[in-house]
Amino acid sequence: MPKLAVLGAGAWGTALAIQAAAAGHAAALWARDPGRAAAIAAARENARYLPGIALPPGVAVTAEAAAALDGAAAAILAVPAQHLRAVLAGLPPTLPPLLLAAKGVEQGSLRLPLEVVAAARPGQAAAVLSGPNFAHEVAAGLPAAAVIASAAPALRDRLGDLLATPGFRLYGSDDPIGVQVGGAAKNVIAIAAGAVIGAGLGENARAALVTRGLAELSRLAVALGGRAETAAGLSGLGDLLLTATGPASRNTSLGMALGRGRRLAEVLAERAGVTEGVATAPAIIARAAAAGVELPVCEAVAALLAERLTLAAAVERLLSRPRRDE
Repeated sequence: MPKLAVLGAGAWGTALAIQAAAAGHAAALWARDPGRAAAIAAARENARYLPGIALPPGVAVTAEAAAALDGAAAAILAVPAQHLRAVLAGLPPTLPPLLLAAKGVEQGSLRLPLEVVAAARPGQAAAVLSGPNFAHEVAAGLPAAAVIASAAPALRDRLGDLLATPGFRLYGSDDPIGVQVGGAAKNVIAIAAGAVIGAGLGENARAALVTRGLAELSRLAVALGGRAETAAGLSGLGDLLLTATGPASRNTSLGMALGRGRRLAEVLAERAGVTEGVATAPAIIARAAAAGVELPVCEAVAALLAERLTLAAAVERLLSRPRRDE
């Protein structure tokens, strides 16, 4: 029976370890904090991030990354995009194929997750997992679909075979750039969508904003070498739809709080998990600027988060843009 290592014991990492067990594999779930690892192992539950969902017997929990990786056919890196490089630096020199579950753009380098791996671990086999997935639903066994993207067909097929079940349908994609741009941009756009609702601007405004955000996502993907049609798939429209409308979305709920007048620092201080769109917003507009692409919605979010603009001013800026054909 193949073993899968899952590095990162947040909600998504825990859900993917549970999914690996559902696919018939042993899973080793790594938590960086030994105390947390011990608590999860003892309770057979990640009470902090997935309360009420029991870990199946096939999931072992450890604070030793080398132990989690020992004998693993593949490793899923379910850590925030801003922590990916540091986690890679602490892993053994030889690794199995990696499946990246991070969504974002690294601050400073402006790299997408697979680009971070290529820089930190040259020659390392890696693919990316993305799609419209709330961790608690996947962990509960509810139907879901996702995409595994890699330029190497054999790699994405192998990883898909290891993780798929009838209730977790995995599609392949040979457009890892488009898939990663979708995963990064949707978090930023979801903050804007939440702010619209929190401010009471209505569903019409949210629908218009999400649609224009999708156009931004597509433009950036193409500029970076991806394909426009990827934006219409699970990792683009699908993930954006879920993240910008689902009540369990951390990015949407943060935007709603900002729309109601709360300060960013105050909202983040109350949260256990990472809200990826906060760090990604300035990084993605910098990456887009370097590629000559304008992202008005993402730019407005970055300005709102940095408190350079009020929500009212951000809305006015977007609405006052020159009219043009769609």
